[in-house]
Amino acid sequence: MAYKRFKYFYFSKTKKIRFLSINSPSNLCVIFLHGFKSDIEGEKPTKFAKYCSKKKINFLTLEYSGHGKSYGKFTNGNISKWTNDTKKLIKKKFKEKNFILIGSSMGSWIALNLLKIFKKQIKGFIGIGSAPEFLEKLMWNKFTKEIKKTINTKKIYHMKHGDYTYPLTKQLFLDGKKNKVLKNKIKIKLPVTMFHGSKDEVVPTNFSKKVLNIFSKAEKKLLIIKGGDHSLSKKNYLNKMCKELNKMIKNVS
Repeated sequence: MAYKRFKYFYFSKTKKIRFLSINSPSNLCVIFLHGFKSDIEGEKPTKFAKYCSKKKINFLTLEYSGHGKSYGKFTNGNISKWTNDTKKLIKKKFKEKNFILIGSSMGSWIALNLLKIFKKQIKGFIGIGSAPEFLEKLMWNKFTKEIKKTINTKKIYHMKHGDYTYPLTKQLFLDGKKNKVLKNKIKIKLPVTMFHGSKDEVVPTNFSKKVLNIFSKAEKKLLIIKGGDHSLSKKNYLNKMCKELNKMIKNVS
C-alpha cells in the first residue's frame, strides 16, 4: 500500500482537491484534518499515513480549497466551504466506512462539524492543539478598532505572524460565526483525546478543555505535552499520538 502518492479529486473541470489515501479491506478509516493555511506534506499527515499503511487501515487526508495545491484562492475559503470539501471527498472515497478523526488546530473545528454530519460512523476523535472558533475568540476579539475597521471597509486584512502573512477576509469571520460548535452538547459515545503542548503560544490549552466539555457521553482524555509547541510535530510527540490512535483502533475492532 503506497502512501506517498498524492492524487486529485475533481469537483468539476476547474475545481480539484489534492488528497492522499490508503485503501484496505478494513471497515475503519483514519481521517487527518490539517490546520489553517497548512497542507498535507508535513510530519503529522506523513506519520499517520505510514502508521495506517503498516496497520492495513484505510487513511484519508486532503488539502481544503485555497490550501496547498488544491483549487481556489485562500481568500474565497471559509469553515463552511472547507467542511464541505471534506464531506464530499469522504462520501466519494469511504462513505461506507467508520471513521476516527484526527484534527490539527483548525482541523478540530472541521472535525466537530463532521461529527454532526456522519454521527454514528465516527468511532473516535483525536485533537492536536485544537482551535475551534479561533477566528472570533483568538483573532477578532483581540483586534484593535483600526484592524476591525480595515476588515469591515476593505473586506480584507493582511495579518503578519512570524514569517507568515495571513490574508483575513470579512466573509471568513462572518462564516465563522455561523459555525459555532462549543455550546451544543455532543451525545455520541466515543473516545475523545485532546493533545496540547504546554508551551503552545498560538492556542491556549483551555481550548482543548472546551472541546472535551461538549462531549457528554464520551470517554474523555486531556494529554498536556510538556514543552510541546502548537504544531506537536516532533517524533516523540507523534509516537504518543499513534499509541493513543492504536488504543482507539483496538476498541473499535
